[in-house]
Amino acid sequence: MSTATLPLVEQLATRLLQRQWMLATAESCTGGLIAGACTDLSGSSNWFERGFVTYSNAAKHEQLGVPAVLIDTHGAVSEKVARAMAVGALAHSHAQVAVAVTGVAGPTGGTAEKPVGLVWFSFALPGQVLTEKMHFAGDRAAVRAATVRHALTRLLELLP
Repeated sequence: MSTATLPLVEQLATRLLQRQWMLATAESCTGGLIAGACTDLSGSSNWFERGFVTYSNAAKHEQLGVPAVLIDTHGAVSEKVARAMAVGALAHSHAQVAVAVTGVAGPTGGTAEKPVGLVWFSFALPGQVLTEKMHFAGDRAAVRAATVRHALTRLLELLP
């Protein structure tokens, strides 16, 4: 586990355990790195319910129920798809909290509209779903690492 994420995961574990809530992740550009960071912590089965790695559009549709029309209309890297991924993660799990990420990690795949480093996040909690867009600099590894850190940090901010 990265020394940068260990304190974040420990704090997240404490907050989820206090509420007796479980977390699910729905990941595209990170390929399971958020789930990996969470499950690196011993005892994570008490608060981490499951992770979905939905790298392809078909996986987003089949595993999370993201409507194909959303992907076709807005693209996989979009606010609407991130939101649908988070909602789908809750619907297809026993978790009370979900985080979803979809982005362009690079070095290829970027466009003028959706450049390398663009990541959409969605956070589903009881009674609310929040989305946000971030742009991270650096190579593929840096974008993915920043995405993991941001996801964990925002979850902590949303679970005071």
